[in-house]
Amino acid sequence: MVAALYLTLAIGLEIVATSALRQSDGFTRLWPTVLVATCYPVSFYLLSLALRTISLAVAYAIWSGAGTAVIAAIGVIAYQEHMNALKAACLALIVLGVVGLQFSGTHR
Repeated sequence: MVAALYLTLAIGLEIVATSALRQSDGFTRLWPTVLVATCYPVSFYLLSLALRTISLAVAYAIWSGAGTAVIAAIGVIAYQEHMNALKAACLALIVLGVVGLQFSGTHR
């Protein structure tokens, strides 16, 4: 249960960091750069704590897949990035893969 909390927090921080990366304008803006430099390392640390009990394949798939899906949604909503049927289908396949790994077992 604690590992799931660590993983959830790691995902949230990875999403904040990636969003800030977009806003940093090549690390030329201070506060988005500070967020990137802070959130990514903490996200990796929390991911490492989750890996104490959740298998590497499952934890990383959830971390990267959830982050990818949410960042894609943020891109469409906040930055008016284009979403077509193929992109939506590919994101759905990522989510389906993560769910499949989750059902395959989360412990070592």
